[in-house]
Amino acid sequence: MINPSASGWIDKFFAKLKDNPHINNSSREFYLCVRETGFIYGHVVTFNDLDDAETKGWTSEETTKAALLNTLYALYRLVNQKENKTDFINQAIAFYREMTPEGFNPLKMVLPAGDPSHQLEAILEQRIKTNDNIISRNFSHILTNALLFMDVLAFRQYLLYHELPEKYLRRLEETVMGIVAIALTEKTEKSYYDDLILKLFESSVRYTKLSKINNGSITMPELGFAESELEKNYLLDMAGMAVWSDGVEEQTEIDFLYNLAAQLKLSRDIAKQSIESFDLFIEEYKNEIPYFKYSNPIKHFYGHAAKTVSLLITRNKKRLIKEISNNGELMLLLTHSTHRSLDESEKKKVKKQLLEICKTVPSLTIFLLPGGSLLLPVLIKFIPKMLPTVFNENLDNE
Repeated sequence: MINPSASGWIDKFFAKLKDNPHINNSSREFYLCVRETGFIYGHVVTFNDLDDAETKGWTSEETTKAALLNTLYALYRLVNQKENKTDFINQAIAFYREMTPEGFNPLKMVLPAGDPSHQLEAILEQRIKTNDNIISRNFSHILTNALLFMDVLAFRQYLLYHELPEKYLRRLEETVMGIVAIALTEKTEKSYYDDLILKLFESSVRYTKLSKINNGSITMPELGFAESELEKNYLLDMAGMAVWSDGVEEQTEIDFLYNLAAQLKLSRDIAKQSIESFDLFIEEYKNEIPYFKYSNPIKHFYGHAAKTVSLLITRNKKRLIKEISNNGELMLLLTHSTHRSLDESEKKKVKKQLLEICKTVPSLTIFLLPGGSLLLPVLIKFIPKMLPTVFNENLDNE
């Protein structure tokens, strides 16, 4: 039996894959197969080419790790139209080396010498652990795991162009989060926590600037960034997950999804399939996904996110005080943020300089990785509260 927590599991995984001479011939076919496994939704329920007996007893982290490997390999087969596990492993290692944020390379610390498959095991372990650190173990990984498909989209770019285009991951994340934020605005009745999660998205200056909603229509020029069918289908499904967050789909939300599909140049049939697919998935697996067991999953997510960030700041308080104190402009802007709203230019400066600080503090590097920036606005809000002495002194000197 395969144990994804034991050394050598990748070789065993590939050895156990069923013989499947069929290689997906289209992006749509590939995407539907991946969505069927639950990987798109952040909750894996099956492996198309692996017997269920092999996955019995796996933890959710082990399942997600193996699913990420399996999806990356399926993407490799789609792009190259061939089977070559050795080449795939080498390409995947090179890809993850390149996608690591500038100025921070945890792979140097985790990559073992020798066998490439063992190196890839270490990379995937680190990738899944990063998601695990963002959200408490007591809460579902569905939000951060759903973002793992961005790894797959970025890997496609790498395979096509033999390098990861500059700023691709950043633009992809901006587009995903921007659409999710706009989807949340479609609710006619918003709860207090719906507003909080919306502010969480909107206050992050890494995300693309959202267009205004005029007469019920949304114009997002950023959608031109999504050129491939994989990107377009993923953006539509992420929007569908967002409007489902309260368990009720209003007509305005359904109309929004159809309008979004049109802007993405996807057919109404594809939009209908997207809506129905997630409805059926949740209906069948709702009891297995902690996220959907709560009466208000957004409230639960926000609470755990805030606690996680608060703990990180507390543990790194001395280092943060030192780094922020050495940055006069950042100190001044954070001080201003305690008694007025910063404008867009000021927010960008705060965001950029805090990211630079995060690069120097190992525990805060989670904010630099795909999905991690989702919590950066919470970090910005918590800093003045967790470092009162520094900011009170600064206020006295103004």
